[in-house]
Amino acid sequence: MYKLGLSDNEIFIDKQSGKDFNREKYQELRNILKKNDLLIIKSIDRLGRDYNIIIEEWHYITKIVEADILVIDMPLLDTRNDAFNLIGKFISDIVLQILSFVAETERENIKQRQAERIRLAKERGVHMGRPRYVLPENFNKVANSYINREITCNEAAKNLIWQGVLF
Repeated sequence: MYKLGLSDNEIFIDKQSGKDFNREKYQELRNILKKNDLLIIKSIDRLGRDYNIIIEEWHYITKIVEADILVIDMPLLDTRNDAFNLIGKFISDIVLQILSFVAETERENIKQRQAERIRLAKERGVHMGRPRYVLPENFNKVANSYINREITCNEAAKNLIWQGVLF
């Protein structure tokens, strides 16, 4: 982005998923965007992955705020070009709708593939998520000694045998 002459305070890096628009950095950017600004986005799916919301956000930025948008990966999506040319607007709108549809479809496909992999793993008996916690074999004995004030907390911790290892 430095090739475009932008300073650090003009660059917003959003590492959150584009599944929705409740992203901290995106909202920060949206709140400071003003008329005649230029919003540069690497690709349309970095803006978002929900068809309807992409269209709404595009409309909000270009029509309500009256800022321009440039999508680097898709030069046809540059609102600075042919801003008053009806054919240019028509082509940009069609390209935006197609790419927004593709972005949302890809997100749905990813979720579907992920659900399928999880289902297959569960069928094979693979445990999903965090490993099950197993107390040390001598936990109850050490805990009772601590509760009965026979040993200190530090001694209890030292006496516990974790997975065959004495600490």
